[in-house]
Amino acid sequence: MRTICDVCEGAPAVLFCAADEAALCRACDEKVHMCNKLASRHVRVGLANSNKLARCDICESFPAFFHCEIDGTSLCLSCDMTVHVGGKRTHGRYLLLRQSVEFPGDKLGHMDDDRHDYRDALAKSILFFEGQRSGRLPPGQRASWRGDSGVSDGAAAGVDLEGGYYDAGDNVKFGFPMAFTTTMLAWSVIEFGDDMPRDERRHAAGAVRWATDYLLKTLAHPGVIFLQVGDPWKDHDCWERPEDMDTERTVYNVSAGRPGSDIAAETAAALAAASMVFRDADPEYAETLLASARKAFEFADTYKGAYSDDPDLRAGGCPFYCDFNGYQDELLWGAAWLRRASKDDTFLQYIQNNGKTLGAEDSSNEFGWDNKHAGLNVLVSKEFIEGEVLSLQSYKEFADSFVCTLIPESSSPHITYTPGGMLYKPGGSNMQHVTAISFLLLTYAKYLSRSSHTVNCGDISVGPVTLQRQAKKQVDYLLGDNPMKMSYMIGYGDRYPQRIHHRGSSLPSIKDHPQRIACKEGTPYYNSSGPNPNPLIGAVVGGPGEDDAYEDDRADFRKSEPTTYINAPLVGVLAFLVGNPNPGHIRH
Repeated sequence: MRTICDVCEGAPAVLFCAADEAALCRACDEKVHMCNKLASRHVRVGLANSNKLARCDICESFPAFFHCEIDGTSLCLSCDMTVHVGGKRTHGRYLLLRQSVEFPGDKLGHMDDDRHDYRDALAKSILFFEGQRSGRLPPGQRASWRGDSGVSDGAAAGVDLEGGYYDAGDNVKFGFPMAFTTTMLAWSVIEFGDDMPRDERRHAAGAVRWATDYLLKTLAHPGVIFLQVGDPWKDHDCWERPEDMDTERTVYNVSAGRPGSDIAAETAAALAAASMVFRDADPEYAETLLASARKAFEFADTYKGAYSDDPDLRAGGCPFYCDFNGYQDELLWGAAWLRRASKDDTFLQYIQNNGKTLGAEDSSNEFGWDNKHAGLNVLVSKEFIEGEVLSLQSYKEFADSFVCTLIPESSSPHITYTPGGMLYKPGGSNMQHVTAISFLLLTYAKYLSRSSHTVNCGDISVGPVTLQRQAKKQVDYLLGDNPMKMSYMIGYGDRYPQRIHHRGSSLPSIKDHPQRIACKEGTPYYNSSGPNPNPLIGAVVGGPGEDDAYEDDRADFRKSEPTTYINAPLVGVLAFLVGNPNPGHIRH
């Protein structure tokens, strides 16, 4: 739609004069403003070219004519008919005149571009992992309030299991979520590492390697895979720094007699994904990771079973990290990552031959340390979308079904959103769902954007920009665009949680208080209403509940405890937003 000059009423207008409230072509602008000293002071702004005008947020193909104030979306005529007329919705809509202006100094043509510093958030999200380290800390340790811990882990079983990460605010090394954390950190670097500043990519790779060095140790002894260090019940009975640990460092393992396909296959996925991170910089290490991934997967597939089905392992791992969903999804997930990393047709055939029996057709809108189905569908669909393996079409269809549950305009049953707009699932630690699902949206959008494919949600078809914007909304909520006006990342923004559920953060640093603080001596610090003395920079807490409320209560671990698997996918999401702060907007 062109705007015609208000003076000559013939030529297309290129400027709008705020003083005269008139649109002018170039020739009339010179006549009106250049020949009159007073008129030359009028504020005038350029009118944008038509190819920069908004397109429909749903189909992303046709120009937008309406804006829905309820959904916050712009729609073309066809999609508006489908969503509002066919859907019998009574949302208020505005007619878009489809004429925008270009103000001097605009960088992206969008008012909100500078609201969040995604680069700062990315740097802090990676720094968080240094606060979770177990073992002897390296000379370059940046979370300087931490000290060495767990240096004799594994000694109870006569093995070396030093290193790795504590999963959350306790001092236990749970192998199942640690392996998933590693997979997601590696996937973040694989998909969005090119958007990371050089130093942050180096730090991200370092975070991956801290985990993989440990995971290699868990596979170092024939016939067993070590899955956990620390008795969670005794650990949780204490409130003490990791540097002071005096609870039993019980070692748990799986074997042929008590299988753990879930932990073994997730470890295979982690090592296979990580091999891609180091393929160029350290090919020898990458080959070690890939070979170990093959070994872990062979163990998982040969000795089938869930580790939490064993009474002794169940007593140590449950209810904290039981495999509630079964081990079958991890077998497919591990095979998918070995296929991605190695290009070996053996793993493609495994997926094709075993998909149905291992539950590939199970409908799920879950993705996290226990349930891999949604991530599996996105990962495997890549080869179909790129036109390489057409037999994997069903995974694209399953991925579409998952995505459609996240699109408010679709007719699919929807995932719940809070009144403030946060994706919500019951159970606590909700930010794990926000970050993991946002990562899948961006990754799927990346795959789609390299093809002519879209997401088929029944009556509407959704393109990659819609998925990117949906993910951005979730991350912006996390960073402060929420009813509490609070960032849920420690150290980001002016207001963030002060009393997180985290032992090391809430107790005096060993650097400031070198005297030992025993098991129960930390209780007064746990009960304190004061802020944590050691801010765990970059940590993302579990976050608010379904009412968007957050009380900043250290005792409320479901809301105030950070975890590694909240941050791991967030690294990739923030990296994308560093390179693409406003998805769908054109840089001038």
